[in-house]
Amino acid sequence: MRLLMNVSIPHEPFNTLVREGNAGSIIQKIIQELKPESIYFTEQNGCRGAVAIVHIDDPSQIPSFSEPFFLNFNADCEFRIAMAPEDLGRAGLDALGQKWR
Repeated sequence: MRLLMNVSIPHEPFNTLVREGNAGSIIQKIIQELKPESIYFTEQNGCRGAVAIVHIDDPSQIPSFSEPFFLNFNADCEFRIAMAPEDLGRAGLDALGQKWR
């Protein structure tokens, strides 16, 4: 299953890690572990953030995606199921529309 992972990173401890020269290597290690389909770094509500697409086979894998951000950066992580157009095509929307008229 494809998940959209939204990460919000507070200023601390990230600022301290940047000043110490450690932030970049920690981020690279996390990316190597996550193996995201894609990841983008951006601003979120005035803080640093990231948006990634990750694949999971079982919900028990979610901690392996979030814990590196929690433990290293005190970050907040949110997950949402993400469907590609072909996934939505298999959802049977027309039949659901007929069923729930």
